[in-house]
Amino acid sequence: MFMLVGLGNPGGGYANNRHNIGYMAVDEIVRRHSFSAFRAKFQGEIAEGKLGCDKVLVLKPKTYMNESGRSVGEALRFYKIPAENVIVFQDEIDLAAGKVRVKRGGGHAGHNGLRSLHAHIGPDYARVRMGVGHPGTKDKVAGHVLKDFAKADKAWLEPLIDAIGANVEMLLSGNDDGGFMSKVAVAVNPPKPKPKKPKPPPADSADGIEQPEDKKE
Repeated sequence: MFMLVGLGNPGGGYANNRHNIGYMAVDEIVRRHSFSAFRAKFQGEIAEGKLGCDKVLVLKPKTYMNESGRSVGEALRFYKIPAENVIVFQDEIDLAAGKVRVKRGGGHAGHNGLRSLHAHIGPDYARVRMGVGHPGTKDKVAGHVLKDFAKADKAWLEPLIDAIGANVEMLLSGNDDGGFMSKVAVAVNPPKPKPKKPKPPPADSADGIEQPEDKKE
């Protein structure tokens, strides 16, 4: 069994914040793959379904970002899911907007949601880091992640979320993270069509027409 966790803050006022891109990703997974409706449990909301042959639990902690680990730890212990089978979807300021990287294990890089997860379940879970860009200076980070996405962000945000929903099953094996990232990258930045070769100019009207021989004197 796998658990997919979307990080974010509860309440309508936070719904379109950059910090809530994790909620957006798992909402799309639940919708696209016809999981059960969300219901309240484990200090959060859960939905259940299948990806391929694997049973999957989707969790959105409602403890606010900084206490996400309490909700995740409770669900993980109840279902006896190993931390290696937990995949967390998070915002990442150290990646350019629209970029995605998959990381398994390692540090929390100062992300408060991941810091809480480390404290409650350890570091061995996977995380899908979704770039939301950096505001430039550290003192602007909180305001940046707690602001709504701009209208212009839809150009990359919608294909990003759609591609994550479409290709999430690739993450379960743990053996094709590169393939998953490539699929998402192509969806966000599709290759430009090759320019068409110009048509050859029409042949000269005289070309290919046999000319009469000079008359002999």
